[in-house]
Amino acid sequence: MKVLLIGSGGREHALAWKIAQSPLLDALYAAPGNPGIADHATLVALNVEDHAAVIAFAKEKAIDFVVIGPEAPLVAGLADDLRAAGIATFGPSKAAAQLEGSKGFTKDLCARYDIPTGAYQRFKSAEPARNYVREQGAPIVIKADGLAAGKGVTVAMTEAEALAAIDECFDGAFGTAGAEVVVEAFLDGEEASFFCLSDGKTALALATAQDHKRVGDGDTGPNTGGMGAYSPAPVMTPAMVERTMKEIIEPTISGMAKDGNPFSGVFFAGLMITAKGPELIEYNVRFGDPECQVLMMRLKSDLLPILYATATGTLDKVQAEWRDDAALTVVLASKGYPGAYDKNTPIAHIPDASEEAKVFHAGTALKDGKLVATGGRVLNVTALGKDVTEAQARAYALTDRVEWENGFCRRDIGWQAVAREKA
Repeated sequence: MKVLLIGSGGREHALAWKIAQSPLLDALYAAPGNPGIADHATLVALNVEDHAAVIAFAKEKAIDFVVIGPEAPLVAGLADDLRAAGIATFGPSKAAAQLEGSKGFTKDLCARYDIPTGAYQRFKSAEPARNYVREQGAPIVIKADGLAAGKGVTVAMTEAEALAAIDECFDGAFGTAGAEVVVEAFLDGEEASFFCLSDGKTALALATAQDHKRVGDGDTGPNTGGMGAYSPAPVMTPAMVERTMKEIIEPTISGMAKDGNPFSGVFFAGLMITAKGPELIEYNVRFGDPECQVLMMRLKSDLLPILYATATGTLDKVQAEWRDDAALTVVLASKGYPGAYDKNTPIAHIPDASEEAKVFHAGTALKDGKLVATGGRVLNVTALGKDVTEAQARAYALTDRVEWENGFCRRDIGWQAVAREKA
């Protein structure tokens, strides 16, 4: 099978690494890819916003299957255009990708189909949103409606913080993503990420993870795209997974189909496990980043036929097998992230991978033959262990062997699970 992978981040490096292991694979291309992905795939300098160019390349190379990694091309309808050209594609349609592309769309779906989530209101201007916050009080959550690279959400612990977040959205901090704002109730509990594939009819539960959104140790500082993750998430017991499938995932699949937007791809459900049970914080319509890295390390099965079955409506014919091991990933980011940071800083050394540990590239490039950091989140140092404590120790041991002066990381990824294991 000839496969084209769309994307250039840590998630796509993890997908490329796993797809490259498949005996079904004849050739793997990645557009635009990154220097880490180049170890597993032929990089192609395609502008993925130019759908006609992507289709022309796929036809020219006789591509059998396209895997779309990031959310932006999905929300822009790339999967629709590829399928219309007769090319099997992993990823939801533009209409179904609204689950991530619009927070309000998802909240309205939850309201229609009784999917447990926080109470909310949608606003197109600042003053009514500010009045609603004053009525409700804090803590409260302010979300830019559209795609904001994981940064358009403020969990406001004070009313002043909530009002400032509303102003930030309507003043254009997140561009068109902040033209509408969703204000929702603060949910108290423990966060978890749940991943599940759907071909529009069948659901295949994958695995659970826990992400660390805030930039600083002890979950302090501003939100980021994610500073690290581990899998499995202990809070997601088998009973909680079963409830999540029954109360959240299955009603979403049937609701989307009923509304004429059948969902084919991966659900990444951000959950809050409250005293009442699982409640939906938000949906993403692609693998998480950095959660994908820990999932791919734990997946025993061949990924390629599972993705292909999802894309071709035959998900009931496949299964996913998982290692019992835990996996943990530490994000190395550029100093200053999630604010301003220097670009093109040199990365002197990345340690070699082993079966238990690997460094995935997220925001890197080659400049004059030298590896440099081009993004905010740059490397994902990922390791397996018999439990989270061991995976954490291995990941940090590898992190300390990376030579990059402008890099920093949190030193407490996995702290909740480690505390549980030591209790």
